Amino acid sequence: RSSLYRSAPLAGPGVPVNQPAYINAVARLETEVAAEALLDALQAIEARHGRVRGEHWGPRTLDLDLLLYGDQRIDTARLQVPHPGLAARNFVLRPLAEIAPHLEIPGLGPLRDLLARCPPAGLERLPDDKCTL
Repeated sequence: RSSLYRSAPLAGPGVPVNQPAYINAVARLETEVAAEALLDALQAIEARHGRVRGEHWGPRTLDLDLLLYGDQRIDTARLQVPHPGLAARNFVLRPLAEIAPHLEIPGLGPLRDLLARCPPAGLERLPDDKCTL
């Protein structure tokens, strides 16, 4: 898993204001579970931790996203992989680079190129000695 990073909530039209900062991380795992079944498992974990899907872009107790699924590109009604917006989100790219610096993202290219176009502004890496998962 990556380090933990603190970031401000995304800003933009329709995004509620006055939300607390988010803590972000990326983890890599191996599985034989199909992508949509993995999405179901992630959403079940969110529910067990009190996640209620209410206001879009609103505050949440836990948000587990399926960013990548091997080298596959998936576009169904329920799931898009690579995750939409991945290329423009420093709070995803920076931790992803920690665990897979030479990654080629399907349909998007080398991670290092995406990082070069996505400044780290507003992103704070938290000290490892203060973080536990």
